[in-house]
Amino acid sequence: MTGFPPPDDKLIAHPQSNYFSFPKLRWTVCHIRELLPTTRISRGIGAPDPLPYALDNGINDISFMPMGSDTQMNWRESLAANYTDGLLILHKGKIVYEYYNGCLSETGKHAAMSMTKSLTGLLAEVLVAEGKLDDEATVDSLVPELKNSAFGSATVRQVMDMTTALDYSEDYADPEADIWQYSAAASPLPKPSDYSGPEGYFEYLQTVEQNGDHGDAFGYRTVNSDALGWIIARVSGKSVANLLSERLWNPLGTEQDAYMTIDAKGTPFAGGGLSAGLRDLGRIGLLMLNKGKYKNRQLFPESVVNAIQAGGDKKAFAKAGYTTLPGGSYRSMWWIFNNANGAYAARGVHGQTIYIDPTANMVLVRFASFPNASNSKIDPTSLPLYQAVADYLMNRD
Repeated sequence: MTGFPPPDDKLIAHPQSNYFSFPKLRWTVCHIRELLPTTRISRGIGAPDPLPYALDNGINDISFMPMGSDTQMNWRESLAANYTDGLLILHKGKIVYEYYNGCLSETGKHAAMSMTKSLTGLLAEVLVAEGKLDDEATVDSLVPELKNSAFGSATVRQVMDMTTALDYSEDYADPEADIWQYSAAASPLPKPSDYSGPEGYFEYLQTVEQNGDHGDAFGYRTVNSDALGWIIARVSGKSVANLLSERLWNPLGTEQDAYMTIDAKGTPFAGGGLSAGLRDLGRIGLLMLNKGKYKNRQLFPESVVNAIQAGGDKKAFAKAGYTTLPGGSYRSMWWIFNNANGAYAARGVHGQTIYIDPTANMVLVRFASFPNASNSKIDPTSLPLYQAVADYLMNRD
């Protein structure tokens, strides 16, 4: 995408639909709004609240042993191996490391992918703590339109923790997987003349059928997040984007507006549509680390973070077979590692992460454009790296 205009063989644009293929992905993750319509998550009109710096060049000298390897990897090698576009590390509330690469600069925004889910889950957990949402209510009691779908008989908590039993496949490598039908329904662009499927997120959700018993097993399916987005909007009277602005972006003193992709009816993509600045997601991480408090203001009850950190059903999670996350769980759309440091994270395909380590008093935010969507391909070099950073910071003190 260089030149005015770029030559045809370097152009990333419609009507082609492969702008998330590699290497085009490396440009696309910073330019979503040039390809799809979006809605704004407003930061308001006040001045941003700056984050303090205490940069530590010693982080560049960290090395670690990747999972399944007998060869050390150094810091610079890890950045390249994971196609890192941006990396921010905060320790005790101060930025100790900041890195930008590829399409991303400090003034830019990057696709957060499925980290969006964690913010949707956070909003739901806040509403639960405030008594505005009953997580044991059945979905159909709140959204009657979902009564005849698989979601209707599930509880809100089962949707939040993705233990719903859905006849739905999210294998991105399978061109026949349901995720692609979902994407077709959600596309805000004009449908082909022969298209006869549902229009938009909410219509598609009404077609999802049940397979098994709710609560039995964890199954990572994006449709849960958009069902939760509908629940949130119904009980709050506000879209997920507007609620994110009101409850997070504005009171956190963020530097930049964020934005979310939308379907043809203007519904924000609660399962993966967020794009935001690196430091602003660092603020989200600090808010979680400090249990809802930011700059001496309690933005939501401490019980919200306590509930997320407590984790979900480990037995249900184990059935999903995540080999790089042994002993892990999933709660309110956050990944709980259940490691010695009590770490948990928001995670998105192609390497997106907000990693929170309470023991090390550390928040690490990474944007990336790894060629493979699956985090299982990235975890062997990422998770040991995060632990090595935490160890370095704790030993430094």
